[in-house]
Amino acid sequence: MNNYAVVVENLEKRFGAFVAVDRVSFRIERGEVFGFLGPNGAGKSTTIRMLCGILTPSGGSGTVAGFDIRTQPELVKTQIGYMSQKFSLYQDLTVEENIDFYGGIYRIPPEKRRRRKEWVIEMAGLAEHRRRLTSILSGGWKQRLALGCAILHEPPVVFLDEPTSGVDPISRRRFWDLIYEMSGRGVTVFVTTHYMDEAEYCNRLGLIYRGELIALGTPHELKTEMARPDGTLPSLEEVFVSRIEARDRVEQPEREVRR
Repeated sequence: MNNYAVVVENLEKRFGAFVAVDRVSFRIERGEVFGFLGPNGAGKSTTIRMLCGILTPSGGSGTVAGFDIRTQPELVKTQIGYMSQKFSLYQDLTVEENIDFYGGIYRIPPEKRRRRKEWVIEMAGLAEHRRRLTSILSGGWKQRLALGCAILHEPPVVFLDEPTSGVDPISRRRFWDLIYEMSGRGVTVFVTTHYMDEAEYCNRLGLIYRGELIALGTPHELKTEMARPDGTLPSLEEVFVSRIEARDRVEQPEREVRR
């Protein structure tokens, strides 16, 4: 068995004439924290949905936890946890009821379900709020509860689509501590974010723009490639803005008028 949790080769998704994901390729090792960055509409969520077995690719191939995303999407779903941009929680259910719901969805045996529920409640710091409606929880608590529900069945691969959007810096830092804990246990974490400080926490980064993967490497590698003449390194934000502007220049149609 190879050491890759996710393998993507020339992955494509087309909606009519529109190309949302254009021949994207990358590999993610088991236990790696892989950051997937790009502006809104760049193709991040579409890529994740293909890797989760929700959307069928238009071209190319991919495997997640050893299963083919095109021919084995239902098996892929048993091996992953998915946390969407919007908290995937039922606001009119209590903390415990949300956990019980996901335990049933994942078909976790009753005895294990009880153990895992207590783990989620402890991890999320919700012992005193277990019977409260989810709607009244703070953003940070909802965030940790949503993560707990996504990994209730202990999947080897977790997809987090902008999971820290809209929460305070302290909650974001605590959330990343949980990500590191998962990675330390061998869980592969695929995360999208708009925060450049969070991008620095990732083992490797991929930058997608207009459906194309235009940069791939560790944060240090990407910054070193654009080191200034005096040896100082640019910020990740500077790197990504420069890459995007360079891509735009390549695509800019020739406007020279010959007379």
